[in-house]
Amino acid sequence: MAKFYARRRMSILAALTALIASAALFNSPTASAALPTPVSAATARTYLASLTVATEDRTGYDRDLFNHWITISGTCNTRETVLKRDGTNVVTSSACAATSGTWYSPYDGATWTAASDLDIDHLVPLAEAWDSGADSWSSSLRQQFANDLTRPQLIAVTDNVNQSKSDQDPAEWMPSVTSYRCTYVRAWVQVKYYYDLSVDSAEKSALTSYLASC
Repeated sequence: MAKFYARRRMSILAALTALIASAALFNSPTASAALPTPVSAATARTYLASLTVATEDRTGYDRDLFNHWITISGTCNTRETVLKRDGTNVVTSSACAATSGTWYSPYDGATWTAASDLDIDHLVPLAEAWDSGADSWSSSLRQQFANDLTRPQLIAVTDNVNQSKSDQDPAEWMPSVTSYRCTYVRAWVQVKYYYDLSVDSAEKSALTSYLASC
């Protein structure tokens, strides 16, 4: 746990840089906001080199051990907050449900006008996190991970694409939009580094390969 907090302090500067870049998205009249901008490829490569390589073990995994979609503000939970953040011209009801808007799914390049067509993807899946070290976390840390709006961990994407991805890592699944893959792996490594999660050997090899071309 001490290692986790040390890494959190080390990543403050990178996180601030990402937040500044994200703010530019919010201030742009033509671009819709999306997940917080991940660290640079160079930083991601440095982070990746420091991650522990270990075999995954899903023994005891249960999605309910990650308290997800908590209330963020007023009547809005995490899912609704991400839908508002990632969409364009999103209109919500008094219960914070998105009643209209437009969403672009960067994984597959599809555009949607109904919130029901979207899932909120945990970029590093909950099961993957469990395999990589979250099995030893406290309930509060698992809740933080499952609802993290600060790191590039949550993003609105086409529902069946998210379901196809399931709990696979970048050695097993990548977005079909090739131009988004660099963003995806940078985000993946940043999240794993921040939370001091391990990678397996195939995962590290895939990440190394993708980052080399970023």
